[in-house]
Amino acid sequence: MPLLFDFIDRQFITFPPPVHTSFLGRTVIVTGASSGLGLEASRLLTTLHATRIILACRNLDKGRAAADEIRRSNSDATTALDVWPLDLSSYASVLAFTDRAVTDLPRLDAVIANAGIWPHKYHQTKDGNEETLQTNVIAAALLACALHPKLARTAAEHGVTTHITFTGSELYEFAAFKERKQAAEGKLLATLNDEKTFAKTKGDRYNVSKFLILLVARQMAALAPVKGKGVVISVNAPGMCYTDLGQQDINLNAAVRRIIKMLARKPEVGARALVYGACAGVEAHGGYLPDCKLTDLKGLAAGEEGRKLQEWVWRELKVVLEGARSGITEL
Repeated sequence: MPLLFDFIDRQFITFPPPVHTSFLGRTVIVTGASSGLGLEASRLLTTLHATRIILACRNLDKGRAAADEIRRSNSDATTALDVWPLDLSSYASVLAFTDRAVTDLPRLDAVIANAGIWPHKYHQTKDGNEETLQTNVIAAALLACALHPKLARTAAEHGVTTHITFTGSELYEFAAFKERKQAAEGKLLATLNDEKTFAKTKGDRYNVSKFLILLVARQMAALAPVKGKGVVISVNAPGMCYTDLGQQDINLNAAVRRIIKMLARKPEVGARALVYGACAGVEAHGGYLPDCKLTDLKGLAAGEEGRKLQEWVWRELKVVLEGARSGITEL
């Protein structure tokens, strides 16, 4: 219960947009940019004078509509808005996207890895993974690892600090993560991908996905020190925001929707946390920042247990990522 009350308390914290930050000259990739937090983060970046934004979307029509909406809402902006296809349920799509970014973009200053799903039914991707696990964790890590060298080159060539920020959630603290007790060494991802296991733990799956990406980000940060690479890797949590996330497969009654709407932040408020992650200082490297504030990890992510879980997750994830493309985890 203390965790729940703390979570509700934090929902009423306000933080201003980073109006004193300029993204002039910078190129930023935003995934999941066609709606919700991704759309609002892209809109805020245009206000902050980003030179170019790549709106990475699974549905190109929705992406183009989002770009048009941003242009209408900020007609004075000079930001170039490009819509590129990206489907995180496909390794091939992720690698095609990152190859294009490496080849076509003169520079890359930030990646806001925001795209995520919260389904309530089991779906398996063509790559053989449970869809939440692939979208929220594996493909997000694949994207980040593939783009890290480009970010590091931009940092070195232009004398700037570049950023990878994953969209996190305070719900990682609530992850029971029972699968860790069921899985043998080398079988954690296989256990998470098992349909029968999912049926028993599906209510915890989104929480677990946010727990895992937190561990992944921390491990990537440890492998690629910002002092040597110039890339700040962090997880930024926007709090509960009123978007379509998690509402696709369930029917919420009117009372529940009213409670959610009362507690939830507007997407444009939550998006400030994502944009903050794209310009945070080097002290944020490897950090978790709810509400734009560097915070110690809690629960399973903390202490020795968290370290061991982090190493276990990375050992298995590394095999999968290297299977998608050899050498990709050499940050």
